[in-house]
Amino acid sequence: MQLRYIKYLLLIAVFVYACKKGEVIQEKVETFLGFQKPKNFPEPIYNFANNAVTKEGFELGRMLFYEPRLSRDNTITCGSCHIQSSAFTQHGHDVSHGIDDRLGTRNSPPIMNLAWNKAFMWGGGIYDLDLFPISPITTHEEMDESLENVLNKLKAMDKYKSKFKAAFGTEEITTANFLKALSQFMLMCVSSNSKYDKVMRKEDNASFTTAETEGYELFKQKCASCHTEPLFTDNGFRNNGLAPNPINDLGLYTATLLNADKYKFKVPSLRNLKYTAPFMHDGRFLTLDAVFTHYIHEVQATENLDPLLNKNIARGITINNEEKTKLMAFLNTLNDEEFINNKLLAEQ
Repeated sequence: MQLRYIKYLLLIAVFVYACKKGEVIQEKVETFLGFQKPKNFPEPIYNFANNAVTKEGFELGRMLFYEPRLSRDNTITCGSCHIQSSAFTQHGHDVSHGIDDRLGTRNSPPIMNLAWNKAFMWGGGIYDLDLFPISPITTHEEMDESLENVLNKLKAMDKYKSKFKAAFGTEEITTANFLKALSQFMLMCVSSNSKYDKVMRKEDNASFTTAETEGYELFKQKCASCHTEPLFTDNGFRNNGLAPNPINDLGLYTATLLNADKYKFKVPSLRNLKYTAPFMHDGRFLTLDAVFTHYIHEVQATENLDPLLNKNIARGITINNEEKTKLMAFLNTLNDEEFINNKLLAEQ
């Protein structure tokens, strides 16, 4: 009986220890770690010295990102055009749909890995993430509101006074702190846990299949000059030979007024292509197959066509069907399911 009693006490002790250990693990999981640079990524471009990501600042930014009062009629949020399940793009629309269902002129770009971006918007013109939200808030086809009105709406709500106090040490709701909070949320939208990333970091015994490996080698030969690893964009602006659309969008030229920039658009990342269709600045291609068709057969000799696409008489990139299949296999390794399901980034 005494031995059985001792065993019973030991069992209880083990159970209590396991519970406490579980609580410690759960506490660590729920600890806000702030911005963490993935091991296989370069140093970020964003100046965190001016706006360090804190738990309170991030949570405020998340509230603002999903706040409809940023729009004129209080119906449109940042998350309306940047939907997490679509890697923060507006899936199903060729161009963005804003207030009163007004149509924009360009496809909603994904909010992803912005800490490494040196320019924003398909056509440039904004070079500081902290200024980026001003454009969608004030644009007629998007939120059609003024910053002054937005701030007045927020000032009328006690919950925002306390949130700004927690994040920035003052209840005063200023333009600078409003924009910094939004930046803190967007900076945390890091996509870095695709199969590709795990292979590069040698995590979880991840490895490419034969088709993925061969596709990777083809990618480095045919695509990597513009879509540079590990972000899969060189963050530059290039003319990829698209036929001008009906509104004759001139791209970067609209920001610089330099003839050399006509028809140049920002090089998008190839991460999360499974979730970000349609493709190109105006969403003209519904599938990746259509994108391949463009580069193989349909590159136009438009003004300022990128030299990398103008090497051959036929222009474009030479890819046969077998190579396309292998490239697709590799591109699928760039999809990050953890990113689109990250509850930390979802509306609370």
